[in-house]
Formats: sequence, C-alpha cells, structure tokens
Amino acid sequence: MDEKSKTQKKKEALSLQELGERLVKLSNELINDIELPSEIYDAVRFAKTLKKHGALRRQMQYIGTLMRKYDTLSIQEALHNLETGNYRKALAFQELEQWRDELIEGNMTLMEEILKTYPNADRQQLSQLVRQARKEMKSDKAPHASRALFRYLRNVREGSRSS
Repeated sequence: MDEKSKTQKKKEALSLQELGERLVKLSNELINDIELPSEIYDAVRFAKTLKKHGALRRQMQYIGTLMRKYDTLSIQEALHNLETGNYRKALAFQELEQWRDELIEGNMTLMEEILKTYPNADRQQLSQLVRQARKEMKSDKAPHASRALFRYLRNVREGSRSS
C-alpha cells in the first residue's frame, strides 16, 4: 500500500508550487543566499520577469514540477529561517521604539536597566538625547532628536552583540 492517491499527489504538487511562489516573491539577493539547483534558480529568476498572469501561472506550475525532482527540505528550511529572521527584526525594532517612547515619557528605571544590561551605553549621552527629544516634543518640532535616540539605542544593542 505504498501508492499515493491522486488527491495526495495533487496536494504535494500544489505545496511545491506554493514553495516556488514564495521563492519568486523574494528579492534577488535573498534568492542568491538560498542554495537552489540551477534549474530551479533559473526558473525562479525567469518567473520574476513575467508580467502576464497566464504566463506566470504556467511558470509557477513548471517550478512546482521541477521541485519534484529535488529534495526541497533545505529550501523550506532556508525560507523558514528568512521569514522568522524578518519577524525577529520587526520585534526588535518595535522593542527599540517602545524603549525610546518610554524614555521620552520619563521612565528612569528603564534607563537604569539599559545602562546595566549594556555596559557600552554612555549615561551622559543617553540622558542628553532623552532631554533633547523631550524638548523637541514639547515644542512640536520635527523628531530629529527622537530619531537620534532610536539610532543610539539600536547601536548600543548591536554593539553588545558584537563584543
């Protein structure tokens, strides 16, 4: 009973085609980072050039057919890693925004926590950036200091990872 049903074969073909669609949506730089068989790589690059819906649909079916020849587990893992990496970056970005906003609102315990967690942070510079951002906010100016505070927080966090 090793035979697959027609429905099972169709589901597998559709999942491979969807995998191909996810590849086509990636930028060229990200596609280059994934180790793809040359046939699939060429088909994906060609699909990115197609504008007509019918032609693109046929190319997606072709990519799905090509993928049946290869083990796609490594491709799926690479795509998963890229997608979760983007999710983590978005979360880190949101956390930095939250830190900036709380510091501007006057959360001094957060400032102490940041200084304790990241020894490369400079208390004087951080305090100065927070003061400038508050002043800027009160006078309804463009958020230059607020952006500078965000960049500083990002650099402090990234600097601690490379050490």
